[in-house]
Amino acid sequence: MKKAIMLAALLLLISLAGCSANPEYKVEVTKPVYYQQNTSVPFEIKVTEKDKAVTDLDVSAVFSMTNMDHGTYEVELTEGEDGLYTGNVELPMGGKYEIVLTLVSDGESVEKVINYEVEKPNGVASINGNWIKNEDVEFYMFINRLQLAINRETDQKRYTGEELNEALAYWDAQEKLVEDKNQLLTQIIRLRSMALLAEEKGHQAADSEIDAEINKVQKQYNQYETAKAMIAEYGEEAFWEIEKEQYKLIVLTQKVQSDLVAQVKKENPEMGEQEVFFQAQKLYEELLVSQVNSLEIVIL
Repeated sequence: MKKAIMLAALLLLISLAGCSANPEYKVEVTKPVYYQQNTSVPFEIKVTEKDKAVTDLDVSAVFSMTNMDHGTYEVELTEGEDGLYTGNVELPMGGKYEIVLTLVSDGESVEKVINYEVEKPNGVASINGNWIKNEDVEFYMFINRLQLAINRETDQKRYTGEELNEALAYWDAQEKLVEDKNQLLTQIIRLRSMALLAEEKGHQAADSEIDAEINKVQKQYNQYETAKAMIAEYGEEAFWEIEKEQYKLIVLTQKVQSDLVAQVKKENPEMGEQEVFFQAQKLYEELLVSQVNSLEIVIL
């Protein structure tokens, strides 16, 4: 009888131990965390158990530096899809951090500790780890201003009186768009993303192709005194060196566009030229969205 009671007690103990065992959560930081002065930055983790997303958790994180005493920084995370939990945290500096995560499910709490290095960003955004720097954005701003100057000069030759005033007022209004850094960043991401796709498809931009495009744009700019003056002030050597890099990307994207035009023509041999280019442009935009979604893009 005593043996039976002891066996039952042992089985109960084993059962209780099994029920109270901590879940085997795996926690992964899914996006790089970069330090930005006086700014909250995104922090995102994915929680899985046996390769399956874990949902319906209450998650909080406490950041503390491992080599310095700057106090602790707490953040409550919000649940997203597929086991993703996100929040924003403002940190005092870059460096090595210990992140203590508390994951609560049905009143049961599990603690996970991650050692993580927060780095200073090398730019304003990155595509697959390649940085878009402030200088890149500033160059795009300059190019847009250059085009505005050309448009103004063209209209000054074309119009007079009230028509000229209206045209110049329009270009003045466009100046605000030129200075919109989000729009400039979008332009850069679009171009670089499609150039990457072109390279993935095996396309290359030969020096002769790049030089041919540069010669075209040089001839265009040389027609306008305003453009020549702006480029001279920027520094001609520096300007054309950067332009050559930009036109390498442009040549690559042109090859993707040519592929799509050829595809539409092949699938629709009776289609008119204008409709072919319209359909090819639609395919290009769809392809761009797909390509951007496939890349790891971080915008700070």
